[in-house]
Amino acid sequence: MANQDERSRGEAGQGGSVGSGGRPIELKIRDIGQLFQSLDPLPFRERDLDAAVEEYLVAWAREQGGSAPIRILVHLPAEETRRAEAGHIADAIRNYFAYRAEVAGWELNELFRIGRASLVIGLTVLALCVALGAEVSSRVGEGYVGRFFDEGLIILGWVANWRPIQIFLYDWWPLVRRRRLYQRLARAVIDLRSLRA
Repeated sequence: MANQDERSRGEAGQGGSVGSGGRPIELKIRDIGQLFQSLDPLPFRERDLDAAVEEYLVAWAREQGGSAPIRILVHLPAEETRRAEAGHIADAIRNYFAYRAEVAGWELNELFRIGRASLVIGLTVLALCVALGAEVSSRVGEGYVGRFFDEGLIILGWVANWRPIQIFLYDWWPLVRRRRLYQRLARAVIDLRSLRA
């Protein structure tokens, strides 16, 4: 389902019901340049995809789910298929998503690095809070004031571990899913079709 901006620029993608039948993700363009960032000076094989095109392909690939190979069908005018750049479209799309998968891997490594550092800090704070709580309890006694400080410090110690626990239990899953999706797109089978006049 292409958004309104895509339609206005002639990039209306036409994805069929890809979820069940494994049908290809379809893109309909007027010229090859619509697939890529217009300000990117690199050759077609190394250019970044247009943000709307990337969003469209990722959304349809996510809709397909599973691990079956992804097919992308690019419809474009016959004169565009004869351009030299047309031969690089498949490589350009696959290279772009391979790079995005690599970036997602870097983000995952950085998240785990932050998680490890946060865990060291959190466990250190927890150990200090437990030791300090025991010290306060021994000086103040086992009454309400001693319990208040002891339990309050233990709660503070566990709160200091909230971030690493969140990272190692939940935050890494979306990055792994995104990286897998990009890897599937990087292996996509990409075909060009001439538009009928």
